[in-house]
Amino acid sequence: MAVTTQPEAPQSKAKDKAPVESGALPFEPLASLQTGAWQDDAEIAQCRGKRIGILIVTYNAVTTLTKVLKRISPNVWANVEEIAVFDDASQDATYELAMGIKALRQLPKLVVLKHEKNLGYGGNQKAGYRYFMEKGFDIVVLLHGDGQYAPEILAQMYRPIVAGEADAVFGSRMMRTFGGPLKGGMPLYKYVGNRILSAFENAALGMNLTEFHSGYRAYSLAALRQIDFSRMTDDFHFDTEIIIKLHHQGFTIGEIPIPTYYGSEICYVNGMRYARDVFRAVRRYKKTCRAVAKYPEFAEYFVHYPIKQSRYSSHDYVQRMAGSNQEILDIGCGGGDFAAELKKNGNRITGVDQLAAPVNPDAFVQYFSANLDQGIAAVAEALDRKRFDRVLLLDVLEHLRSPEGMLRECRGLLATHGQVIVSLPNIANITMRLMLLFGHFHYTERGILDRTHITFYTRKTARRLLEANGYAVIEERSTIIPVELVLGLDPGGVMMRLIGRVLAGLTWLMPSLFGYQTVLIAKAAN
Repeated sequence: MAVTTQPEAPQSKAKDKAPVESGALPFEPLASLQTGAWQDDAEIAQCRGKRIGILIVTYNAVTTLTKVLKRISPNVWANVEEIAVFDDASQDATYELAMGIKALRQLPKLVVLKHEKNLGYGGNQKAGYRYFMEKGFDIVVLLHGDGQYAPEILAQMYRPIVAGEADAVFGSRMMRTFGGPLKGGMPLYKYVGNRILSAFENAALGMNLTEFHSGYRAYSLAALRQIDFSRMTDDFHFDTEIIIKLHHQGFTIGEIPIPTYYGSEICYVNGMRYARDVFRAVRRYKKTCRAVAKYPEFAEYFVHYPIKQSRYSSHDYVQRMAGSNQEILDIGCGGGDFAAELKKNGNRITGVDQLAAPVNPDAFVQYFSANLDQGIAAVAEALDRKRFDRVLLLDVLEHLRSPEGMLRECRGLLATHGQVIVSLPNIANITMRLMLLFGHFHYTERGILDRTHITFYTRKTARRLLEANGYAVIEERSTIIPVELVLGLDPGGVMMRLIGRVLAGLTWLMPSLFGYQTVLIAKAAN
């Protein structure tokens, strides 16, 4: 969720006002920022008991760092607890300059660190965020040491987080408050590229930010503690990856207008490579969320068994087979995503899985943690003779050493007219036949050759399995090959709907060859 904040007018009275730091550097704002709400920041700079840190990332900033420090207002110096300069193995005297300023000006709040090896733009940020998190800070503001972003409005950056209005605040040069980016000297090609990339990201991620590519940012460290940095990039598109993660995890992102300034600083960003990396980051995130692939930087969002949303999929069939207002026992329910869908139809779901607790506990009326390889006798006993209208065994039996035992136990849990619904992968699918034809039989993380599968079934052997264990099969369906997962297509898109209809026709004509999974609905045999 995104919110927009305009600069606040200064207040006549300041509550809990901290004294102005006598050791602050002389305040030398840019001429264009010497008047206005951002100048009189005594009220909005208040920390309100929050521990605020300023992270200044630098690389070869010997000519600009002193000016940046002098552009921080005395009220900000008074209210922040620490201003940390993280020098990313500069080849010039940036580190020595910062240490000299600290010593000569006697600035206890100024901390200077230098990496032995260059960590990269993203790597330097990660090191800084971890530093402030380990010290128990509440808020961190990212500031660049090259002077491209205005230190004069630092208080505006962290105020919404102090006030509890946002979890992250981004400075936007695209807002018109300061005249817009072109007036501030942004080259036309960068402006056009920024707008195109931001439009793409907004559309792909379902967001509404005016700019994705500003490096002026403030974060709640409570939010950052919930972000996995470990496998994120060290390059410049780290800024894109962190927006994606904040949005995915439901944090509130605010924007404030900031002035655009392009001076004589050296730009280390390769524009075309950066654009490519941004597109790539969004694409990898979307594919991970759709469970098409598991990219390491977004691995925590990968769902091993995602809900199949396309027509003619196993979940499509099972939703219709399960009906509504039923008592359902979902064995191997995972985190509860599919159970949550079944619940929408008024069904009451009891879940059983090996997880200690489901991700979506609200989907269940009861949940039991059990080792399915050892059967569900203990669960049946805990249910105290409760019977179910539907018992689901979706993508479960092929993982068990004794699927026969599980089927027999489930038969005793069916109500008088209860039904068991089973889905099993079809090892005779055309993709498997082609692999064998060319001498391949490679296990995968998911699919028919999931490396955790112990037994394999065709349509005929799946039916025989149920019939041999006391069931009468009353309906059988074959699902289509999940092309949307292979190609990363939108299940609801025109192309996928067209492909789905063609595959559905082929699967109806030759289910043993084109069927991807066999879905069986059965009742206890007389």
